[in-house]
Amino acid sequence: MTAPTAEALAAIASHRRREMLRLVWGRELTAGELASKFDISWPAVSQHLTTLKQAGLVKERRDGRRRYYSSDETMVGSLAMILQQMWENDLDRLASLAEEDERNG
Repeated sequence: MTAPTAEALAAIASHRRREMLRLVWGRELTAGELASKFDISWPAVSQHLTTLKQAGLVKERRDGRRRYYSSDETMVGSLAMILQQMWENDLDRLASLAEEDERNG
């Protein structure tokens, strides 16, 4: 499994990029199909797709003038493991803080 990069973590910081990634999970959509799902300009959609592609989270396939995007499930899968570890660590830290507050309080 490919290790996620800081670039991949930064890419999913945007709720629009996370939504784009969700839309292409397990299927291929054209850039136009993706753009139709968002109330933002075409250049903004293109920028988000470029960021996701550079981070290794989506793959692009060209067929003539059309560009098709799909998720790179290997990279996203490894990213999910990192996010789960971060979430669990944060929950453990939150639980410790809550227990400390209860003891002090």
